[in-house]
Amino acid sequence: MQQLNLPPYKLKVKSSENKLLIFDIVRKKYIVLTPEEWVRQHYIHYLVQEKKYPISLIAVEKQLKVNTRTKRTDIVIYNRQGTPEIIVECKAPSIKISQHVFDQIARYNMELKAPYLIVTNGMFHYYCRQNFEKKCYEFLRDIPEFKKK
Repeated sequence: MQQLNLPPYKLKVKSSENKLLIFDIVRKKYIVLTPEEWVRQHYIHYLVQEKKYPISLIAVEKQLKVNTRTKRTDIVIYNRQGTPEIIVECKAPSIKISQHVFDQIARYNMELKAPYLIVTNGMFHYYCRQNFEKKCYEFLRDIPEFKKK
């Protein structure tokens, strides 16, 4: 798999029935290794190891309703009160981060109302804070580390 613009992590990868699988530390099971999953698993490790977010507050492929359609968020991080704090949208490294991707995560956030959004393809990472009063997003250089309260 492709080297990403994230620190290197020791990820568990195995082969089964002619497919490569990667271990997801959140779901605690092996998942088919696709380029998008490669990015998602690296980003989960980044959030846990570098930003100190507890695994217990992270959900992967969380189902939600957007209008009448069922969608899945890549990663949602909750605060200690159980409210969504950060939504992460992961794309494969070959996928260009476009307005379409930002529109996608914004639609998810209409339902979840998280204050922070992250869009990444493993090579480029974009961080936003939602300004609910002004109904806009403010781009940030990074996201905050987990705050133990």
